[in-house]
This record gives sequence, C-alpha cells and structure tokens, in this order.
Amino acid sequence: MDITRRHWVTGAGATSAASVMPKGLFDVRAFAAKGDGKTLDTAHIQAAIDACSTTGGGRVILAGGDYLTGTLYLKSNVILHIDIGARLLGSPDIADYSTDTFHNMYDAEPHMDRCLIFARDAQNIGLDGPGIIDGQGKAFPNAGDVKKNRPMLIRFLNCRTVSLRQVTLLSPAAWTSAFLYSSDIQVDGVTVTSRANINGDGMDFDGCQNVRISNCQFDNSDDSICLQGSDPAHPVRNVVITNCLMTSRWAAIRIGLLSCADFEDITVSNCIFHDHQGEAIKIQMTEGGRMNNLLFSNIVMRNVPRALLMTFNSFPMRVNSPNPMPPMQSLRNVMFSHIRIEAGMDAPGPQVSFMAISGLPGHAIENITFSDIHFTAPGGGTRTQADRRVVGEFDAVRPEARVFAGALPTYGLYARHVQGLTVRNMTLETVAGDPRPAIICDDVHSAVICGVRVAGASDADHLIRLRDTTDILVQGCAPTSPCSVFVRVEGAQSRDIALTGNDLRKAEKATDTAADVSMDAVRTEANLDARPPAGARHSG
Repeated sequence: MDITRRHWVTGAGATSAASVMPKGLFDVRAFAAKGDGKTLDTAHIQAAIDACSTTGGGRVILAGGDYLTGTLYLKSNVILHIDIGARLLGSPDIADYSTDTFHNMYDAEPHMDRCLIFARDAQNIGLDGPGIIDGQGKAFPNAGDVKKNRPMLIRFLNCRTVSLRQVTLLSPAAWTSAFLYSSDIQVDGVTVTSRANINGDGMDFDGCQNVRISNCQFDNSDDSICLQGSDPAHPVRNVVITNCLMTSRWAAIRIGLLSCADFEDITVSNCIFHDHQGEAIKIQMTEGGRMNNLLFSNIVMRNVPRALLMTFNSFPMRVNSPNPMPPMQSLRNVMFSHIRIEAGMDAPGPQVSFMAISGLPGHAIENITFSDIHFTAPGGGTRTQADRRVVGEFDAVRPEARVFAGALPTYGLYARHVQGLTVRNMTLETVAGDPRPAIICDDVHSAVICGVRVAGASDADHLIRLRDTTDILVQGCAPTSPCSVFVRVEGAQSRDIALTGNDLRKAEKATDTAADVSMDAVRTEANLDARPPAGARHSG
C-alpha cells in the first residue's frame, strides 16, 4: 500500500476515517486536523494517535500541510508518518507544551523539561517519512535567557523497539532528542539541523541498549550524538554509529560525562566529521562507571581543531550526585584506526589542536590503540609552549579542554597516565612550523610506538618526549624533517626504554636524556644513525 496516496479522506472537514482509509492508516485530517499552520491541531493529531493505538496499531499520516501542535503522546504500535510536503510544527507558545513529560531527568537543566513528542513505556513506535518536524526554536529564549523554558523536540522514556527513518528534524528550541532507558532503537536516514538555539544537541541516548544509527546527517549547535549513563541500573551497551556526516559547534560524538552507568561495546565507523569548533570525539568517564570496548574506524575529520579528548576522572555532573562520589572504576580497551585528520588553519584556536588522553595519577586509562592515523595540524606553536612541563590535571574538575589552560606542549598526540598504549603507522605533520614535539607520553607505561612518521620545525628540540615512562619500545619510526633530537627522555621514573630499527638519518641525535634519568634507562640498537660524520659507519 502506498502510504503517500491522497484519496483516503477528501476535504479538510472530513470527520470519519473508518469507511475511507485502508486498515491501519489514520489520516489526521479525518480527525478534523486543519494543517493550515495557524490552527492548533494538537487534540486532533492526538485523537488519531489514540485511535491507531487502541485499534491495534498502524500509521498516523500527516499528509501535505503544516500541522501546528503542542505536546503529542506517541503510543505503542504507532508510527507517526510525516508525508512529503508536510510539516509538523511545534507551537511557539510554551503553554501548549505539557509539564508531565519526565522533567525530573533534567534537574540541572529545568528549561528543557517539556517536549513536542513524548512516549513513556511504549513499544513498537516510530517517526518516519520524507517530511519535516520543525520545533520553531527561534520562538524561544536563546543565549542571555537560556534558563527559560525551551522544549525539546523528542523524548522517549522506557521504550522498546523504536525507529526513526528518513524524517528531517529541524530547529528544536533545546536538544533535538533524548532517548532514556530504552532499547532496540534504529535511526536510519534522518537529517538533523539544530542551530536555532544554543544546546542544540542532535541525539542523546541515556542508558540505552541495542542502538543502531546509520546514514544520518547532523548540523548542530552542540554535540551531534551523545551517549550517557545517568543511572547505574541502566548501562549503555551495543551501540553502532555508521555512515554519518556530522558538523557542530562542539563535538561530533560525546561518550560519557553523565557516566555513573557502565558503557561497553560501542563502534563508530565510516563517518565524516567536519567544521567543528570543539573536539570531534569526546570520551569522558567521570562518575564511577566502567567503560570498555570502544572502536572508532574509517573516519575523516576536516577543519576540526581538536580531534580527540579522552579523560578519566571523578567529578559530579548531576545536581543529585552522591556525596561522596563513588570510586573511580575503569576506562579501557579503546581503538582508533584508519582515521585522517585535517585540523584546518581556519579552525578556532589552531595552536590547541591535538589528540589528548589523560587519566589521573594512580588511575590510568588502559589499553589504548592508534593505528593507521594521518594527522595534519595547523602548527604555529611557540617555544614557550614547547617548553611547558606542567599541564593541568583533571582532578575534581569538569573534564574539558580548558583544564589544559591553553595550548598543550605538543601539536599531535598527548598521552598522560596511561597503562598500555600502542601507536602504529601514524603520520604527524604540520602546515606551519611548530617547535613543539609531535608526541608526548607522560606517566605512560607499557607502550609500543611503531612505524610512526613525525615532522617538526627546524628549531624543535625534539620530536618525541617521554616523561616518567617505563617499558617503552620505539621501533621502525622516522622523522620526516631534519631535527636535533628524535626522542627526549625525562623524569627519574623513566626506565626500560628501547629504540630499535628506526630511520634516524634526519636527526642529529637519536636520544637525549635529562639529568634525572638513570644512565641505563634508554637502550638504542640497530638504528640508522642520523648525519654521521664523514667516513663514519652506521651502527649495526
């Protein structure tokens, strides 16, 4: 049956659908909806949804027209279909939005307590069709009055078997959607454009399982996709994000922040992140949960100032957070592979481009792998930045990049408080000269840096800095531009560091050690020496 047919009901005044509509299809015009963009159609659309649900389910059809509405309650076994040429318009009057749509979840953000489409304890529900759901967000307060009422577009609570297909979600006054404690969610071919207001998240999944997001496009004033765990009883598990395009004022993917629940088995693949103003990927384990098995692969990032920020700390994110906070658990087993990153000279703050991972002393991030990564940074760092040794810790603070208090002392990869790090087949380069190292490892233990190609400015002291690190293998690596020292080792804790099989012909020295490093901490073997004196033989 072609659900775009226009002959089920004739005329805006039709009041009965039973004799003219195919079974399971409910045209809202048969329930007296006007669709003129001026008349409030809330009661009429809700009547169609209720009739559809009570008679066994089906599709509620919004055919060509503009349907103005306040809060709608989606019911079990109902798909709300927005047909081609149709728009579901959120009312610009906050009084048209109900106050019983689970506002307790947003105790820290009470201005988001209301929403346009709500479902609770429902199953087999969805939104689809080539039409548009428009929240008309510009009608609501923006910056300067941000704590005033701003309804979300969609909120589903404790729902099962949920689908969003093809539909366009446009201009919410706050977040576009929030899926809470729900499971078996499929989002496919959806377009999200949310720039009407600040805090315009695309899709937030809190305590959800079995989530599949594919073939979608996001343009947001805040994070495009968020995975959160606000309740320990509702873990985040089995999430697949693939074949998506994302641009935003902040992150493409944020995992955590609200993180007292566990996160496990999450994959992100075949995506393009472009023109972000913050981090493309943010992973923030901060409220006592466990995070395990995250894979990111086949990703292009363009004009992204900060490709990655991964943090592990303890900080209460909710108004009702327990006091004291639960103990820190773990963040482990995260892989990044086949990723191309172009930070972009026109990205905000070019000197703060980086990939950064940071735990806390005594609470390391574990088993992190980077493989087949090409990172092009804008460069332009300074000697003062390169010489920086003290970088702010994430101890008892909200884990955002501002904790670093400015540009990091590296233009590329910064790893701190990590146990088990693999960096394989990575190229790091800059557009403009930059005296900062390409890689810094600080309090990193059991690491392999293999097949890495790094560039640096002619006045760079060194290209890789190892500080208080142990059990480190640097193998098969090479500087791609002339440099003074390839690897600088610092810190009295540094030991068991080996350089072997590296091509160091463009380096004046293979290694340099600080005064506090023991004489036997570093071993070099079978490297191609750089710039040997005339007549000298390479070491074997």
